[in-house]
Amino acid sequence: MLADLTLALFLFIDAANADLKTLRQRYAIPTRMLLIGLPGAIALGFLLALVMFDTLSVWEAAMLATMLAATDAALGKAVVTNKSVPAQLREGLNVESGLNDGLCVPILFLFIALELGAGEGSVRDLGLTLLAEELGIGLLVGTGVTFMGGWLLRVCWRLGWVSDVWVQMTTVALAISCFALAQSLHGSGYIAAFTGGLLFGYIARDSTHKLVHAAEGIGETLALLTWLLFGVAVVGEVLDQATWQVAAYALLSLTLVRMLPNYLALAGTDESRASRLFLGWFGPRGLASIVFATIVFQEGVPGAELIAVVVSCTVVLSLILHGVTANPLARWIAGAEKQATR
Repeated sequence: MLADLTLALFLFIDAANADLKTLRQRYAIPTRMLLIGLPGAIALGFLLALVMFDTLSVWEAAMLATMLAATDAALGKAVVTNKSVPAQLREGLNVESGLNDGLCVPILFLFIALELGAGEGSVRDLGLTLLAEELGIGLLVGTGVTFMGGWLLRVCWRLGWVSDVWVQMTTVALAISCFALAQSLHGSGYIAAFTGGLLFGYIARDSTHKLVHAAEGIGETLALLTWLLFGVAVVGEVLDQATWQVAAYALLSLTLVRMLPNYLALAGTDESRASRLFLGWFGPRGLASIVFATIVFQEGVPGAELIAVVVSCTVVLSLILHGVTANPLARWIAGAEKQATR
């Protein structure tokens, strides 16, 4: 629950801070990464899981690949908010990380249903139904709740019914409301939080930074607590169970599985090789993957223990590698882009 709420808040805030003007001009980056790179990463991760883990079934291998295809908006914040990184790369990563975990939810549930034999009808019909429900409900709830919340906030502010302190709490309330309502209606809370944040940023315009500033502090505090609990409760157990296959898959998931499909997906665009490699590398795994692992455990999937170990090892490795490389590679891509424009 803590990881879910933290992720929802980060998705809402990052979307609210998005530069929509830049995004409209360079929409090809997130579009290609979501429609081509994401399915490619799932497919490649699936094939590697089948080869490396003979105890996993076909559908369990597909689950593992899907869980690790989703990137973390919270862990990517160091790059997304770094002004030295070119704007189109920052906004591309922001939108991709904000939407890909929501897109992975119906895919994950499809594979769980197929593994447990709970799916009725064809795979195509089941997949389309889940995708339509997750996306449709998420979009409607995110935009509806934010529109009404934004309207009420303006009315209350004009009438003097709300103080500066409570205005700052509005962002947190809207983010959690979007997520909770969408989840309760069997939609994607992640999609709801991100689309709600986009609309909130559009409505607030020049006041966005003031309204989300306090929420950013709350989000960072929740993230710190989440990672503290993850370290205390999970890391020690996982390291004891990690094998060389687990470590190798974790490393490949962060590199080849993520980078190759996205590098190919961006072929034919105006992005340089350096930019394509940068976009491929910065796909940190974190809160979304942890939440997915919890879902697999709760559903009683036979291979859930091994899947959780692989996911946890990948997240730990991502925390270290992406944390260490964030600032140096941000400076590198800034220099590379300046040279390319000369």
